[in-house]
Amino acid sequence: MSHTTSSMTEGSIWKKITFFALPLFMSSLFQQLYNVADSLIVGNFLGSDALAAVSSSGSVIFLMIGFFNGLSAGAGVVIARYYGSKSKENLQQAIHSTLALGIVCALFLTVIGLLLTPQILVWMDTPEDILSSSIVYLRIYFLGSLGFVLYNNCVSIFQAVGDSYHPLIYLIVSSVTNIALDILFIAVLKLGVGSAACATIISEFISAFLCLHKLSRSPEEYRISLKKIRFHGSVLKLIVSNGLPAAFQNSIISFANVIVQSTINSFGKMAVAGCGSYSKIEGFGFLPITCFSLALTTFISQNLGAKKYDRVKKGAMFAIPCAVLLAEFVGICIYILSPVLISAFNSDPAVVAYGVAQARTVTLFYFLLSFSHCIGGILRGAGRSTVPMLVMMICWCVIRVTYIVVAVRLRPVIDTVFWAYPLTWGLSSLVFLIYFLKVDWMHGKEF
Repeated sequence: MSHTTSSMTEGSIWKKITFFALPLFMSSLFQQLYNVADSLIVGNFLGSDALAAVSSSGSVIFLMIGFFNGLSAGAGVVIARYYGSKSKENLQQAIHSTLALGIVCALFLTVIGLLLTPQILVWMDTPEDILSSSIVYLRIYFLGSLGFVLYNNCVSIFQAVGDSYHPLIYLIVSSVTNIALDILFIAVLKLGVGSAACATIISEFISAFLCLHKLSRSPEEYRISLKKIRFHGSVLKLIVSNGLPAAFQNSIISFANVIVQSTINSFGKMAVAGCGSYSKIEGFGFLPITCFSLALTTFISQNLGAKKYDRVKKGAMFAIPCAVLLAEFVGICIYILSPVLISAFNSDPAVVAYGVAQARTVTLFYFLLSFSHCIGGILRGAGRSTVPMLVMMICWCVIRVTYIVVAVRLRPVIDTVFWAYPLTWGLSSLVFLIYFLKVDWMHGKEF
């Protein structure tokens, strides 16, 4: 077994989860840093209109990424289960089916994205004066679909076998490349808003290549071979059955956020720029949420594969409080520092006011978001991905959209929109708490 991989079925529980989560945290941090770098460089060198154009595409991009992240997460559950049970043949089939599915989906996404970008942005009520720039940015971003889908597929493989180190290294390389290209294209060559998307897709293809190169030289049990990339029916069915609920969950939530973004767009380009700036900062608040929920999914999957149920319960009880407390600490920091942080993107008083208003409405409720994601990660690791899909679909989509439609008509101010998030986070946390305490979620789901 490689020194960079980690079987989570043995040894100290808190050390296994923590040392697996730390590289995930650093990976998320660097990913967020280069997302922020895009907006910082665009906002400071190209102005608030360009920043709004980039921000207006954010919800669509999250919708796109969220679906394929969900499929990758489902694949990771299957791979981790086979890795934990030491089933080499099934492990190989799962890995190569995952890559085949990713390639097909990425090509489909590229074509659909290029064709529908203008209509999508019009449906979102994107302000007319930034519509053309938004179309350019989003179309170029769609051209990089193969890069980010393959990267996410590879990361799911690494994480499933307990290796969170190599994805961190490749993401650092990608982040540095993206920032350097942003500076070159925008600050030096003055190429405009589309060049920010070019920088992003180039860096994503680099990270995907590095991942594929490493996996092709990895230990035999999870090594990839390009000539073996194809669909394996029974394993593919497991990947899809575990991945689709998470994919639909992410997409449905992202779709609801597209509706929220459309409502924000109706308040004008300053609102778009201010809330877009906050969304970049908000990503830092999600770091402990993301790393612990992903670590929990891998930990739960491997230990259920090894039938170590007591370890499963102890791991969950350690990770949930850690994630909740860390998320709330970050939320408090953002609440206090939001005026300074928002003004770093654009110093226009209107932009800052919108961003600070959103930050000071939602950041103190990060603990609710963290709890929901942790329970969702646990249930996905247990092969029960339909449960978090249904809970989040109802709470974060149906109820959130209904609230937006009704509440904004009754009280047509932007603060009403911001409250959609903490209210629906609280509802999902309550439902998850009841399920977690009342249902025997560890047994009865075998691969």
